[in-house]
Amino acid sequence: MVANVENVCEIHGIGADEAKALLSYGVDLITLGNHVWNRKDIGAFLESSGEIIRPCNYPSGNPGNGYTILNVNGWRVLGINASGCVYMEPLNSPFEAVDRILEREKGNYDLSILDFHAEATSEKLAMGYYFDGRIDIVFGTHTHVQTADEKILPKGTGYITDLGMTGPADGILGTERECVIRKFLTKMPQKFQMAEGTVVGNGAIFEYDTEKKRVTSVERIVF
Repeated sequence: MVANVENVCEIHGIGADEAKALLSYGVDLITLGNHVWNRKDIGAFLESSGEIIRPCNYPSGNPGNGYTILNVNGWRVLGINASGCVYMEPLNSPFEAVDRILEREKGNYDLSILDFHAEATSEKLAMGYYFDGRIDIVFGTHTHVQTADEKILPKGTGYITDLGMTGPADGILGTERECVIRKFLTKMPQKFQMAEGTVVGNGAIFEYDTEKKRVTSVERIVF
């Protein structure tokens, strides 16, 4: 199981204790995004754990790694995290960064997964098609709204533009509605708070045929 944890904490990002808790619940790999540095204690945990990664296209001197190779049920799983640049912080090219990882780790993994944390659907689709047939599973995160375009791309990559959000269903992207509305109306800074009410979970299940070595289906899930 792969989980993007960008907004686990109320001030965004995730801390070491929260990350350890998620891993203890059965998450195999934690991915991050543009809020990676919001919690000061995450840097040391990124350095010490191979089960949590941050976007690979941040400057090379930053704590942690942008990819990892895990042993999951005897399979060597390459997990990569990258951040988009359109309408987001202008980091290094995610296309070039992921290309370098694939070249560096050629022959060292059996299955590959990419979490592309990006704002623009066009950039996410471009990433999917660019790595079609070279990465087994490509999914997008960040926009908090699940997309209805799950598919297997022409060369065999399982793809969905955005997994969606796990959080309060009645807020605005999980945030209390009134403070978001005030922000739009007044253009003044607001303290965002987590919404209350029913919590929903979004995600996707990718089925992979271990004999044929290809993704056979992609299914959106809401629970």
